[in-house]
Amino acid sequence: MNFRATLTALTVVATLGVAAPAADGRAFDPVTAARTWPSTADGFAATSGNGLSTTTGGAAGATVTVTTYADLVKYATSATPYTIRVNGAITVTPYGTEIKVAANKTIVGVGTSGHIVNGGFFLGAGVSNVIIRNLTIRDTRMADDDPDDKLYDYDGIQLDTAHHVWIDHNRVIRMNDGLIDSRKDTSYLTVSWNVMAENNKSFGIGWTDNVTARMTIHHNWIHDNNQRNPSTDNVAYAHLYNNYLQNITGYGNYSRGATKMVIENSYYDHVKDPYYPDTTAQLRQSGSVCVSCTGKRTTSGSAFTPGSFYSYTLDPAADVPSLLRTYAGPQANIGT
Repeated sequence: MNFRATLTALTVVATLGVAAPAADGRAFDPVTAARTWPSTADGFAATSGNGLSTTTGGAAGATVTVTTYADLVKYATSATPYTIRVNGAITVTPYGTEIKVAANKTIVGVGTSGHIVNGGFFLGAGVSNVIIRNLTIRDTRMADDDPDDKLYDYDGIQLDTAHHVWIDHNRVIRMNDGLIDSRKDTSYLTVSWNVMAENNKSFGIGWTDNVTARMTIHHNWIHDNNQRNPSTDNVAYAHLYNNYLQNITGYGNYSRGATKMVIENSYYDHVKDPYYPDTTAQLRQSGSVCVSCTGKRTTSGSAFTPGSFYSYTLDPAADVPSLLRTYAGPQANIGT
């Protein structure tokens, strides 16, 4: 490499502030000016519990490529482990169907080509070790629904007492109920580098009296939504960091019930009630930025120490909007 090329590469690295792999496995290639991404989970999805040591998805099985709805359903619902590469836009039928994903699966879009249209995914009780990655999941909105999404339950991704799940680098938009609903006793969940946008309900967590769930929510661009961004009810450990909330009209990060929530280095832009707890919940916040926000910015209690469970790297809050506009959602170098 000549002097000019070397200088250019060093300038790119200095500008993005990434000169070496981060604790979550991210790395930066100064020649291509692109990030590379690990194929294994981080956060609580990478920790042990419920009989599993980490989340590997379908790594133990064969890799298949699907271009039709029939093949997607065939492999996603199989009892056999698979890595399922989605290459192209697949339309779900009947409209609004949530594909019942079985354990030990990776479902990953090929570059930016993988779209799930008019439907989503469902992970039921006991389903574990699932990765949903690099997909655009979109468009189940119904014109005749009431404003609060009571008539149709067409979620992007719904989890009911699943565990060890990694939801990463997806774009989930314009669904008729929740974009992501982590329900009942779903645990060991990491939701990272996703775009969740253009919806009434974004990300609901709860529907249980038990306080056992552990989840990590980091580097998500959550924008142009109303409520549940997320609403987090009865979660033992909820770690939210480096998220970018923008144009939120209802409320932002809400710690409910007996939840212990830690928020770090997030960025709130035009958000109503950016973060706050119930009287019974805990919420500890540090390092975040609020721009043109209104309403509640309150904390309560010490919550917990995420670093006692896993290692992670915080990006500066001021860098979060640019970082997530570039790298949240499907990436051309994942799934290929």
